Amino acid sequence: MEVIGGPSSFLYGAGAVGGTINYVTRLARLDRDEAAVQASWGSFRDGTLAMGANLRIGGDEARQAVRVDASARDGGSWIDGQECEASTLAASWLVQLAPTLRHTLAVEVQQEDSHRPYWGTPVRQPATGRLSVLPETVGRNYNVADGYYGQDVRWARSLLEWTPGEHDTVRNTVYHYDALRDYRNVESYRLTAGNDGVIRSGTLLQRHDQQVYGNRLEWSHDGTLFGLPTQWATGLDVSYNRQTRFPLSLSATVDTVPLDAVTPGRFLDVPGTAIVYTPDRTNRLHTQALYVENLTELTPSLSLLTGVRRDRIVLDVVNHRAVTPTNPARFEREYTPTTGRAALTWSITPQASVYAQYSTAADPPAGILSTANFATLRDFDLTTGRQGEIGTKLQTRDGRSFATLAAYRIVRRNLAITDPANPGQTLPVGQQSSRGIEAAFGWHPLEALSVEGNLAWVDATLDDFYENVGGVPVSRAGNRPTNTPSRVGNLWLDYTFTPRWSAGIDLRGVSSRYANAANTLSTAGYATWGAHVGFRWNDRTELTVRGRNLGDRTHVVYALGSTMAYLGDPRSWEVVLRKTF
Repeated sequence: MEVIGGPSSFLYGAGAVGGTINYVTRLARLDRDEAAVQASWGSFRDGTLAMGANLRIGGDEARQAVRVDASARDGGSWIDGQECEASTLAASWLVQLAPTLRHTLAVEVQQEDSHRPYWGTPVRQPATGRLSVLPETVGRNYNVADGYYGQDVRWARSLLEWTPGEHDTVRNTVYHYDALRDYRNVESYRLTAGNDGVIRSGTLLQRHDQQVYGNRLEWSHDGTLFGLPTQWATGLDVSYNRQTRFPLSLSATVDTVPLDAVTPGRFLDVPGTAIVYTPDRTNRLHTQALYVENLTELTPSLSLLTGVRRDRIVLDVVNHRAVTPTNPARFEREYTPTTGRAALTWSITPQASVYAQYSTAADPPAGILSTANFATLRDFDLTTGRQGEIGTKLQTRDGRSFATLAAYRIVRRNLAITDPANPGQTLPVGQQSSRGIEAAFGWHPLEALSVEGNLAWVDATLDDFYENVGGVPVSRAGNRPTNTPSRVGNLWLDYTFTPRWSAGIDLRGVSSRYANAANTLSTAGYATWGAHVGFRWNDRTELTVRGRNLGDRTHVVYALGSTMAYLGDPRSWEVVLRKTF
């Protein structure tokens, strides 16, 4: 998992402001053979076994290589009745067809079954000021006994790479993604007025059947532009995304169960439910994207990065339900956004640099277009955004310390948020903005001691937003968006006692967050800490014992309106054994 801060690189086809997470799968390679196995066991019977190996066919002169990675998890939970089983198998085959041409075939299969998943804990009523939960409800699961979430995913890729010269590389990737996801749960809980029972609602049976077909062609070139060293990267991405949803949603109250309920009923006990998958709509999304990025060294210490991306997105939605004025038999929308960015970097010294950048973006207004409905698209165009950022990066000559500091401002227009009174619907937001400062540092005061940390401060604001309160629109302009902390900080300390033994502690702090757009309800901030001890048997074998939330702090990770909160894990431990070959 690669976290890309700031505006995402256009090379990954993600032009959104703020950042992105890039999922990278290991692939076969020709430079070495390797193998590794990792086993872990922790609190609540949570165990994982993973192994992987890369094997060259033909030794050091090999022209082929095969890699296989597999993992399996069987885990319980601190939440009553919640269990998860998951497995992943990834395989790739690399063939060097010619000195300048190679091909990789990669396939990945994922299977996950989560039994009686946890959706949140009801908060004390009446909900006023700071939200809190009853001690009797912590760790309780008010989902039905046969609640379920599962997914079955297949992902295949054909990667062809051609290097016609030392300055050029051409890559072509043909890909196919196939996923089937199922939900069967009662997901909404509210305490009674006397806080002596749990009122359950939000019954949902849903299936997502999704297929994606695509081809991405990329070209990178190192050369000169007006005599200046420059790098070019351009690409064309064409894809077809088809998804059919099969929802059965019942918003009515199911029942009221006691606080200590262990297995409160089954899904089919709810009136109106049935294990029948009736299609609602099919979203067909055709996308063509052309993107170009250039990095030019204006001087030995000054470089300019520019990028532009042009998309053509055609969404065709077929309604499988009854036709109404708000749900037509078929509708189509076309979007043609053009986005870009520019960044200037000045290397003051080899150890110090400053930069400034500006970027724009266009994204779906709520969720993703492959699941959007007519009501959403009728009221919204694409969400547009812009981001300005300045920052600096510093490092000592000996490499023992580093620091980064960045200040930014982001403005997003025409976006949507979830309606807290109706989680299946969205509310339009005219504009939302944020400004913030992020800092990170690393310090090695001793050869055996390392200290690293980061701190983020953000001031986020709803600039243009009206909330329906009792049928009357009320402006929430100037308020902070829900579940947005103003401060987040992390600190890690690691000390190596001997070549074999090491230990460390980690600290995390999150400030309070508002639970509603009116900013009248909030969740408490929290601080947690953990520790680990590592033993290296030799260069290839390592054992680590890790503890999390050692203060056993009950804390809210995020609020779900005025009735529920999602709680973080309590004190837990884990033993991890890793061996390489």
